[in-house]
Amino acid sequence: MKPVSSIVSRLALALAVSLLGCTSLAARTCGPDALGTTRILEVGSEGGLETGLKTYPRSLPLNDHELVLTFDDGPDARHTKTVLDALAAECVRATFFLIGRNAESLPLLVRRELSDGHTIAHHTFSHPAVTLRGWATDKALADIERGIQADDKAAYGTAQAKPRVPFFRFPGFADTPELLDALGKRNIAVFGTDIWASDWQAMSPEQELNLVMHRIEKAKRGVVLFHDTHPATAALMPQFLRELKMRGYKIVHIVPGAGKTRTINALPGWKSETQQILERMGFRHQPPEPLKLKPALH
Repeated sequence: MKPVSSIVSRLALALAVSLLGCTSLAARTCGPDALGTTRILEVGSEGGLETGLKTYPRSLPLNDHELVLTFDDGPDARHTKTVLDALAAECVRATFFLIGRNAESLPLLVRRELSDGHTIAHHTFSHPAVTLRGWATDKALADIERGIQADDKAAYGTAQAKPRVPFFRFPGFADTPELLDALGKRNIAVFGTDIWASDWQAMSPEQELNLVMHRIEKAKRGVVLFHDTHPATAALMPQFLRELKMRGYKIVHIVPGAGKTRTINALPGWKSETQQILERMGFRHQPPEPLKLKPALH
């Protein structure tokens, strides 16, 4: 008889494969007018990875008019379901960077995210207001690990030594060299973002839609950051997805991959926008130097 752990692992793998392999079925269910998910991008994080032009001098290898949708801070009892319903209606898959204490409190929403085919990623357990730069490294690492454990237990029923999805985003993008080094040694990819909706600011759904579409049209590609905890974001999501379809944008879904992912280096003169914001808030550390090479493996 095979060990129970082996059987469970095989079942988990089969579930993951079935979720990742049903893009064409979902598209047929939604029909040709749906935005859909164009392709899956496997992101390998061997040795660590930091990507997202707002913080790091490199981005994922996306083509013109390709976007990756990401949502932070959930799940939220009021608004996450609305976001999920909008994504499902358009057969769009996204990545949710969860706060562990929220996942712990609302595991059914986390499992809904997983069953809908979305990627479950990590955003600490407590999302401290002082950011992780305001804590000692050991305390920050403990909160990161506690968040990973809570997210995985909510999503899969159990947590293992390694995260099932080695994707992490710092609250407030407030990394440190020590934390990046520790995550890199665990082969955990750190995601910033290329485009943000600024939905932490008070605005109407119409104002937020106009703002994020202006930024998308300027960038033409990239990882987009929303928060599924904000009412304006939940309210605008159906119209936002229709707008992307109308303007010819394609959705790319990111999942864990093997080896090292090819990244695209920032243009000359790049500066970390988040670092400048954090310094004004009093949180300082030396940001990464921009690379001066052509697109290469990172």
